[in-house]
Amino acid sequence: MNALYYGDNLRVLRDSIAGESVDLIYLDPPFNSQANYNVLFRSPAGARSQAQIEAFEDTWHWGQEAEDAFDQVLHCGNTNAADLLRAMRSFLGENDMMAYLAMMAVRLIELHRVLKPTGSLYLHCDPTASHYLKLVLDSIFGGGYFRNEIIWKRSHAHNDGKQGSKHFGRVTDTILYYSKSDKYTWNSQFRPYDQKYIDRDYRRIDEDGRRYRISDMRGPGGAEKGNPLYEVMGVSRYWAYSNEKMAEFIRQGRVIQTAPALCRS
Repeated sequence: MNALYYGDNLRVLRDSIAGESVDLIYLDPPFNSQANYNVLFRSPAGARSQAQIEAFEDTWHWGQEAEDAFDQVLHCGNTNAADLLRAMRSFLGENDMMAYLAMMAVRLIELHRVLKPTGSLYLHCDPTASHYLKLVLDSIFGGGYFRNEIIWKRSHAHNDGKQGSKHFGRVTDTILYYSKSDKYTWNSQFRPYDQKYIDRDYRRIDEDGRRYRISDMRGPGGAEKGNPLYEVMGVSRYWAYSNEKMAEFIRQGRVIQTAPALCRS
């Protein structure tokens, strides 16, 4: 509990993290962006960490380390992941992207192992590799456990759409959200409504002091959209609800006729 591990995450996962012991994983690995990052930390003795140098040198090349990662995936026991990586290598060749995917795949397999059945994983990536990483995650977690693709849009104009560039500014990252099973933990997040929104849209108050708003009950598109035509409360229209459902709403007191020619709820 409350432990901070320092070093290559693959080694730490294998040596120190028990299977099905983690509730939530968020990973923001270096992107395949052809950029180099400075080493952020040194060892307690002050030495530069080779693991840090490798982790934050965000330029990936096919070599022995990538070959080893690829071989580990082939022999990990996950035939789906192995078959996918073989197909990717056949398609992409032995290049920087393939090296990146091999290094990510072997780690994602370990992350899946340590995740509890009720756990979830969020992988932060960028558009250069998100489509490939989604396939890798599908092969490891199963496509049925993909939950969301979250698009993270920058709030300021921090992008590469400079003068003379021949593309739109790249202003988004992607977060891929997977669960390990159908029994994953999900805590809905709520925020209070803005008071201006309440005052504008829920300005009506019933006899119990509860706020409410009215909405149009007419069926848009009329008969072409399959909406039923009938008369209710002296008004003949195409409605969004069946005659039976409308009668139920009236019994519940949920229908308000604001004018002789309109029927709203």
